[in-house]
Amino acid sequence: MRHRTAPPPSSSALRAASCDRNVAAGDCHFQIGSGNFQQVMADVLQRIAGRPMLWHIIDRLAPQVDRIALSANGDPARFAMFGLPVLADTIQDYPGPLAGVLAGMEWASDLPGCTHVATVAGDTPFFPKALVARLVEGSEGSESRILHARSNSRDHPVFALWPVAMVHSLRTFLDSAESFRMTDFIGRMDHAAIDFPPIGSEAIDPFFNVNPPEDLLAAERLAAELSR
Repeated sequence: MRHRTAPPPSSSALRAASCDRNVAAGDCHFQIGSGNFQQVMADVLQRIAGRPMLWHIIDRLAPQVDRIALSANGDPARFAMFGLPVLADTIQDYPGPLAGVLAGMEWASDLPGCTHVATVAGDTPFFPKALVARLVEGSEGSESRILHARSNSRDHPVFALWPVAMVHSLRTFLDSAESFRMTDFIGRMDHAAIDFPPIGSEAIDPFFNVNPPEDLLAAERLAAELSR
């Protein structure tokens, strides 16, 4: 399938894309099975600038999409504090992030006028504020192209824009059990990688995930800098 690297959009194109409301669903991903729930909850609830990390992610995503849901398995009441729909996998045995994408697509299929699902990770609080706008720009008007982020020559398939019309293709792919890798599915479809620059005075990758203590210290510094 075709792979494209989209050029950076002009500022006027960015403004136009940021107002495009065809992207009606944002899907924050935590692939939670029975074995890693405590660690995932510890990650998303650890505090940055005095607030749980997940709130930073929700606040950053909310202006970019019409609705937000969380992708997580288990008791949805554990995320009640965030007041968002919680989407469990509809594929058995926790096959990975693609199952969360499928759950998001199936949810979005019932939303009037929704054409795409934007996905982000649940432990990455500094993804670009223009993430969705840049991904929409990279579609070049195509309704059937997957757009995903890239930084420092590294692909970030969780940060992506997925056509809802691909829901049946994705389910067929997962049902085949041939592969559960996001990159394998993306590679079979028309797709493009959109490059994003580093942020802050320390030139931090906007897609770095906050896990070990040293990452939390870097996140605190960056949060303080971006708030000024």
